[in-house]
Amino acid sequence: MAITKISPFLWFNNEAEEAANLYTSIFKNSKIGSISRYTGEGAKASGQPEGTAMTVAFTLDGQNFTALNGGPIFKFTEAVSFVVNCENQEEVDHFWNKLTEGGKESQCGWLKDKFGLSWQVVPKQLGELMRGTKAGRVMGAMLKMKKIVIKKLEDAANQQ
Repeated sequence: MAITKISPFLWFNNEAEEAANLYTSIFKNSKIGSISRYTGEGAKASGQPEGTAMTVAFTLDGQNFTALNGGPIFKFTEAVSFVVNCENQEEVDHFWNKLTEGGKESQCGWLKDKFGLSWQVVPKQLGELMRGTKAGRVMGAMLKMKKIVIKKLEDAANQQ
């Protein structure tokens, strides 16, 4: 896996390998790269069991990530999220359904996966639909949604 200048580094309690496996199963063109495991000294210092994953390097559709099993010190918040730009409703449904399994739906295309990581699952046409005089109608429709339904946004945009 090539090293990129900037890539997300995600801190998990002890689910880094599980999360990387889940994410790579959801996104096309994705794979697990390398996994480094805790050895004696590292395990003792971190409180993680010896032999468990310390870091997992993985790629999601060309974007490199690293996941760390760092313990329960830090938690994910909505202050950081990953946006999944979808081509159509089928993609919105796929990513929404997979990422909310065991997680929690929120408003306007936002969700938390089962690890507490925030995602935004949005259709590529959202930006265009939110421009001009139709923006208020589209926003009003979107505020009533959890998972975004493109047809409802388009209907709102086309209202006279």
